[in-house]
Amino acid sequence: MGFIKGQVGWLQHDFGHLSVFHDSTLDHVLHHFTIGFIKGASAQWWNHMHYQHHAKPNVMDKDPDVRVEKLFVVGDHMPVKVAKEGKSSVPFNWQHRYFFIVGPPLLFPVYFQATLIRHVITRRAWVDMAVLVLFVAKFLYLYVPLLGLGQTIIYYFLMRMLESHWFTWVSQSNHIPMEIDEDHAEAWLPLQLHATCDIEKSFFNDWFTGHLNFQIEHHLFPTMPRHNLYKIAPLVRSLCEKHGLKYQVKPLLQSFKDIVSSLKHSGELWYSTYNQYR
Repeated sequence: MGFIKGQVGWLQHDFGHLSVFHDSTLDHVLHHFTIGFIKGASAQWWNHMHYQHHAKPNVMDKDPDVRVEKLFVVGDHMPVKVAKEGKSSVPFNWQHRYFFIVGPPLLFPVYFQATLIRHVITRRAWVDMAVLVLFVAKFLYLYVPLLGLGQTIIYYFLMRMLESHWFTWVSQSNHIPMEIDEDHAEAWLPLQLHATCDIEKSFFNDWFTGHLNFQIEHHLFPTMPRHNLYKIAPLVRSLCEKHGLKYQVKPLLQSFKDIVSSLKHSGELWYSTYNQYR
């Protein structure tokens, strides 16, 4: 079930970007259905978070995906800023180790769950709340008679943890190792190129990442259907070469390794700066 949820996650992403149908109304309706009734999340919450990410990827205080300083420091600027402020007692120099415990396993079942519930309540997104209630009712109706309430809850969290691992490694491989900085009102093309990278194309990589291995192209053309992204990759690469912009493509496993190594680098940078200002 976790694998199915993972693939539905890429599908709802397509609907959320209005990239499936000519009539955007169908995209909106099916986005609510897939992310709400099938995955148990909120379409309005997703739009609110994800559109900010696309507008200002890897921009501190603007991109929700890098607003993580309560547990992690990322890039070269955030570690220095957090260390100078001296307000956190988190041992960020260990973050490349505790990432495996509190990062991929808990992103969906804890952090996302808490933020989306807070969002639908504070924003009074009652339609999304109704869909969430239907999701919970459906899940309990299907599984409690088979597993009992206790095992159903355990099964739910195990499923969400598997889905969370999948999403975290894929989504962060394109961004966390890249440039993360404050807002300098950078032009659109350089901003997207500095914050994103591609993963090599293969049948498995396309399937595993929901074609988001072409992350550069997706960020430049967010409404383009995913099956067309690889077609424009050579054109985007040539445009980058023309203007002297770095166009990065990595093997999948290397991109995963870079997440951990970048966290280690940022943690060490925080530690050295923190010791200077103690």
